[in-house]
Amino acid sequence: MAYTLEIGQSAPDFYLPATDGEFYSLIDFEPIDFLVVFFTCNHCPYVLGSDEITRQTALKFRNKGVQFVGINSNSANTYPEDSFGHMVARMEEFHFPWLYLHDKTQEVARVYGALKTPHFFVFDRSRKLVYTGRGIDQPRDPSKMTVNDLDRVLTELTSGADISIKLTNPIGCNIKWEGREPKWMPPEACDLV
Repeated sequence: MAYTLEIGQSAPDFYLPATDGEFYSLIDFEPIDFLVVFFTCNHCPYVLGSDEITRQTALKFRNKGVQFVGINSNSANTYPEDSFGHMVARMEEFHFPWLYLHDKTQEVARVYGALKTPHFFVFDRSRKLVYTGRGIDQPRDPSKMTVNDLDRVLTELTSGADISIKLTNPIGCNIKWEGREPKWMPPEACDLV
């Protein structure tokens, strides 16, 4: 049984098309100090609710060596809104400050163990995982937000501090798989905050 990527593990590589017409893999981000890979999509209300908070966080840390990379792994057969064409249109409309990659085969979601949209994976300079989980505690309605874990982690990481909380449960819609949904987390992990 496969589980989601664990703290300290290396970032799995990928080679995916982006809405800007280019293809990207990990080597393209080699000059970047810190990498945030997050699984997202076009339709999920948790994504739609929290995208502007994610935008603020990406802009806040952009000049501190942090690059955000969004990956859409949802099946367009399940949700047509999650097609690549809709990804391009969404980026043209909202001009988000991250690259938006398409994982049509869902292989990247499987090797990362992506559970939800959104689901964040934060990597240090050596591309070791230092945090995975939610961005904020109320992604569907950020007006009720009391915790911004992603901002906290990036503040700690960019200041050289230890990461105080390395693992939280992502909050959002399940990844829309093209077939049978993988089972990632061991049961005890469901008890994590």
